[in-house]
Formats: sequence, structure tokens, C-alpha cells
Amino acid sequence: MFVNVEHLGIAVKDIAASDELFSKLFNTKPYKHEAVESEGVTTSFFKINQTKIELLEATNPDSPIAKFIEKKGEGIHHVAFEVENILAEMQRLEKEGFMLLNKIPKQGADNKLVCFLHPKGTNGVLIELCQEQP
Repeated sequence: MFVNVEHLGIAVKDIAASDELFSKLFNTKPYKHEAVESEGVTTSFFKINQTKIELLEATNPDSPIAKFIEKKGEGIHHVAFEVENILAEMQRLEKEGFMLLNKIPKQGADNKLVCFLHPKGTNGVLIELCQEQP
């Protein structure tokens, strides 16, 4: 079951410059920076009330974020939804015909297990499923 929008992911070329920009915009500093080596990114998280914004900077030219920026430029990369049971949701969505980009949940940033749905099946929007790890 989907619980809520967990965060919006924004692809950026320069996380330090983007931290400065979004700090001014939101009038707050990021609460967390984290490297996710498996995805080839460095992340920065902001929180405004219950809404999280994740900035993502590529750490290598082969990472999904580097490829996204090369193709589309900086901007919204994904919408992440918190789910109660990621394995059950992955099974349900696959039965409904959605294409999973990973068949088993991966370790994501911010202590989450994650799975992505292919944007070709979701009207061009990359959807991330997130479940908090105990």
C-alpha cells in the first residue's frame, strides 16, 4: 500500500552550488548528505514540514543521474512514494503490468530500501518505491 509522497528527486550538476541555491529558496540548510555508491550519486536532503527534496549529483559519467542530465538537463528526476511493504508492492505492480527496473529492493539513501518503475509505463515519470529500514 502506498503511504505518501516520500520525496522528490532533483538531478543537479553541482550539489554544492545547488545546496546554496535551495538553502536560499527554502530558508534552511540540508539536513543530510550521503553518497550512494551503488547508484553513483551524492545526495543532499532538505525537509520542509513533511516534504523532502533530494538533490542528486552524479559521481561518475556512467551513473543514471549523469545520463539523465546529459539527455534532459537538470531538473526533476523522480517522485518517490513510501510503501508499507516494498516486496508486496513490487509483486502487485508487476502483476498489474508495470516494469520494475530492479527485481529485488536495493539499498537507497536515507535508510531506505528502494525499487524503481520504468517511466515508459508511468507516463514518462520515474517512480521510486521506498520502505524505511528498521
